Amino acid sequence: MPTLNAEAITMLEGLARNLRGDSLRLIARRGAGHPGGALSAAEIMAVLYFHTLRLDPTRPDWEERDRFILSKGHASAVLYAALARRGFFSFAELERWGEIDCPHQGHPDRLKTPGVDMSSGLLGHGIAVGAGLALAARLKNLRYRTYVLLGDGEIQGGIIWEGAMTAAKYRLSNLTAILDYNNVQLDGPVFEVMPLEPLADKWRACGWYVIEINGHAVREIAEALDSVTQIHDRPTIVIAHTTKGKGVSFMEDRSQWHGNVPNAAQLAQALAELGEVNHD
Repeated sequence: MPTLNAEAITMLEGLARNLRGDSLRLIARRGAGHPGGALSAAEIMAVLYFHTLRLDPTRPDWEERDRFILSKGHASAVLYAALARRGFFSFAELERWGEIDCPHQGHPDRLKTPGVDMSSGLLGHGIAVGAGLALAARLKNLRYRTYVLLGDGEIQGGIIWEGAMTAAKYRLSNLTAILDYNNVQLDGPVFEVMPLEPLADKWRACGWYVIEINGHAVREIAEALDSVTQIHDRPTIVIAHTTKGKGVSFMEDRSQWHGNVPNAAQLAQALAELGEVNHD
């Protein structure tokens, strides 16, 4: 199993910081979006798109590509930033993000945006669709793997657990879910709205292999995702403990930044804290 060297870790940490800055600039320019969950997932997305996923931006429909589902589709800013940095399209296309005739909608649309494997935004369907993609790989004798990024508020919905049971029934070892467990959702702390614990035990009871990590440590994320290829008898969930609004002092752990838009002064402060420059 490959191990990240110091140079690779520094590169991925820098990319995560870039993705945070990109996400905030996109949301501020559009006047809409969800910064809290985009910032909490930045390291996860950096590792996925620049270490883990087998992709070819020049062939977005390549049959053997790994599939990725942003089940928490409201965090689309960080997905679009990752796709642009990976070379699927230019950042210039995102200047009109969310407009009716733009290929990049407020929530990801697989029929419009290269690199998007599932239209999302209606929460809860990622695991079930991921199970379908994993089953398709088995039936077609293809080598691709499927990865699903979940939100913690999202998994309060019952349909998530129906998908989880389906994946376990068919022992889909080529399916990996990653939970962005930042403990904050739209209306407040997750443990107050609808507690999830004992969460790891619930996934194990459904027949999944469970890995728990620090979701902001790129080495831990990469090693967890590298290790899933060695698990041959069940699907895996990586429970990544994260911070809502990570990297921006006034956004961290605050539910009001689930879907709020920073004003010009707030954007400048946020980018300064991230060590990013506002290019707008």
